[in-house]
Amino acid sequence: MNMQKIMQQAQKMQRDLQAKKDEIIKETFIGNYEWVEVTLNGSKEMLSCKIKKESLAPDDIEMLQDFIVLAVKDALKKIEVEYESKMGQYAGMLDGLM
Repeated sequence: MNMQKIMQQAQKMQRDLQAKKDEIIKETFIGNYEWVEVTLNGSKEMLSCKIKKESLAPDDIEMLQDFIVLAVKDALKKIEVEYESKMGQYAGMLDGLM
């Protein structure tokens, strides 16, 4: 195999990886836990947090704070699953690159 062909394959793989990453960044991921719904983008930035206040009593604030944390973790887990799904085939090649 010649070096030029190897470089072309590497460049194609790099373009493919960037395209998949761009797809994920454009998506939104919703995490839910009890009274809380959070929306994150593929860059793991929180876009919104909704409280289902009809389920909330005034003395439940501390529990609500815990639910927000759990809802964010749920959305982050979904982003990781999406990365694995779309980029898993490149996993061994990505060490140190991403």
